[in-house]
Amino acid sequence: MDCPRFAVVAPGLATILAAVLSVQAMAQPAPPTRPLTTPVPAPAARAPQTRNPLAFAAHVAATVNDEVISTYDLQQRMLLLIVTSGVQPTEQNAPQLQREALRGMIDDRLQLQEIRRVQTKQKMKIEPTDKEIDDELTDLARGNNLRLEQLAQQLATAGVSINTLRDQTRAQVAWRRYMGGRFGSSIRIGDEQIKASLARINAAAAKPQFLVSEIFLDAQRVGGADVALNGAKQLLEQLQQGAPFPAVARQFSSASSAPQGGDEGWLVTGDIAPPLQSALEGLAPGQLSQPIETPEGVYILLLRDRRAGSSSTMVNLKQALFPLAPGAPTDQVEAATARLDALSTKLKGCEDLEAQAAKVGGLKAGETGEVDIKDLAPAFSKAVMPLKPGQLTPVIHTSQGLHLVAVCSKRQGGAHEPSKSEIENRLYGEELSMLSKRFLRDLHNSATIEAR
Repeated sequence: MDCPRFAVVAPGLATILAAVLSVQAMAQPAPPTRPLTTPVPAPAARAPQTRNPLAFAAHVAATVNDEVISTYDLQQRMLLLIVTSGVQPTEQNAPQLQREALRGMIDDRLQLQEIRRVQTKQKMKIEPTDKEIDDELTDLARGNNLRLEQLAQQLATAGVSINTLRDQTRAQVAWRRYMGGRFGSSIRIGDEQIKASLARINAAAAKPQFLVSEIFLDAQRVGGADVALNGAKQLLEQLQQGAPFPAVARQFSSASSAPQGGDEGWLVTGDIAPPLQSALEGLAPGQLSQPIETPEGVYILLLRDRRAGSSSTMVNLKQALFPLAPGAPTDQVEAATARLDALSTKLKGCEDLEAQAAKVGGLKAGETGEVDIKDLAPAFSKAVMPLKPGQLTPVIHTSQGLHLVAVCSKRQGGAHEPSKSEIENRLYGEELSMLSKRFLRDLHNSATIEAR
């Protein structure tokens, strides 16, 4: 699920409440001013009353298509944001925490409204049941070495109702299901896309690479470039003071990597936007970048590791060998060459070399296993170097005889070559994430949203 891990000790309840209540005070409209000539009436005497700590629950923080978000709900979401991100509330970052919490709640409302509309119209069930939500939260608690009851108690200690986390989880799970059902069947990842992705991975292995985590503040989403830059500066300060990068990324980043704690994996020189490339080149492993401004928003990068590109090329080969003694007569060499040339016209590449070779008398066939191309005999290395997987060498004459070699696979050394299913899943996830963001943006554009 997309809920962040509880990786840090929550800040003191008094500190949190002070920050949140100060945000509430800033959010309330100022009382109307009176003309100086108008006397201010003395307050009427009234009996002392016991203050209801939930009295603010009746106030409206925002409406989303006439559905109310109360100030109590907003404060609860802010507390949850603080606890799960590890960001310490201050007077400076309190407005940012409020904005982020409110944006998240508005997204949740829009998503659930759309899902419930579809459920009613199509008479289908998308929203998870209470039992399914309990299962999700149990898994979340287990990932933090807690039981669900202990997780609820930890939240309660910080002033957060477990229902706040439950509501957030309900929206996330329902949206994930809905997006998968709405767009999943229309996403087609073809073999050519997979081959192209694998080719890029193998080509990239020869270039310097950076293992990166990212936080991205979308300028359009947060209210402009200046707001994004100011927010990034505040988050950077919190990260430098010890807030866990993955937890902050999950709660604040707009990048598709946010559910994975901002993990972007290995990025390759040349495939990185110039301002990000420049920042990474100046970092040592373990260092954070300063906020990096781009036309779309502001990035904070964490360089986790770096490595130089590999100079080795790994190949897996199959060969058909026609044995000949050294100094064999020319007519034997020509006859063997003709037979191998005829065989090559029947081959589709590596896949059927052994089966086809078995039909030709006198041939031996086998696989080399994966080897570094520079460790091959010079004649083989020279013939194989320019070939792509599936291609065949010309007939090669050595002291052992005549060889016809097929290239089964070829990759840059030092790179992990993902499987076809791994590449397909990654491409599918990227496409679904893009469609999901676009659809949510459309819901925003067509909604009536009013923040008080």
